[in-house]
Amino acid sequence: MQIIPLSEGAFTIDKTKQFIPFNKATDDLQQRSIGSLLVEVQPFCIVTKNDILVIDTGLGFSNRDGTLQIHQNLLDKGINPMDVTKVLMSHLHKDHSGGISKEDKVLQQKFFSFPAATYYVNKDEFDFAMEKGKPSFSPDEFSILGDADKVIFTKGNGIIDDYIKYEVTGGHSPFHQVFTIEEDGEHLFFGADVAPQLSQMKSRFIAKYDFDGKLCMELRQQWWQQAQEEHWTFLFYHDIATPVFVA
Repeated sequence: MQIIPLSEGAFTIDKTKQFIPFNKATDDLQQRSIGSLLVEVQPFCIVTKNDILVIDTGLGFSNRDGTLQIHQNLLDKGINPMDVTKVLMSHLHKDHSGGISKEDKVLQQKFFSFPAATYYVNKDEFDFAMEKGKPSFSPDEFSILGDADKVIFTKGNGIIDDYIKYEVTGGHSPFHQVFTIEEDGEHLFFGADVAPQLSQMKSRFIAKYDFDGKLCMELRQQWWQQAQEEHWTFLFYHDIATPVFVA
């Protein structure tokens, strides 16, 4: 399998839930508001034998020419965004779901950013996010999921095409889910915001921003131990330095 990080860049975020771009070479974290966290926003593309997968879709930022950053990242790696076959969504916080759709300003309509893909979204997460709304969720970006043919709403745990497993963990948000992709002996694990950074896997860390921080910590410890035994490859969505790590 080919793993392609699709970073939109580094950002700081505080209690306002606003993602403020951060230049790692010139900006000073100490000059940001107290309690600001420094994170990468980093979807992934996984190329398998039968699919081109995108896992989560970032903030949905566009370049100056109007091209979605996630599209440009794919094009830079020789992948046409129109060839993406599946989009796997861990949850619908705005830094993970902003690239689900793109607005045509002339027609004033929203269109799927990956029109040829099937989107996989937990139904309970969708309902919760639509009801909860801002500041953590931006329903305008993902409401298109609600009445589209190429959306599969999942419930609980399951498997897609015999090689992509999804599991509802909760923890970070009530219906947060993680993905495991297994092919030819490789085991890729995307823990999304329950396992967002390598450093958190190695410490007993409880985050105040999680729905259930204790559960997140326990899951990280469980996954880390299992990964050592089974040699997983981790995909870290918010890690500034280590997007991919082989245990």
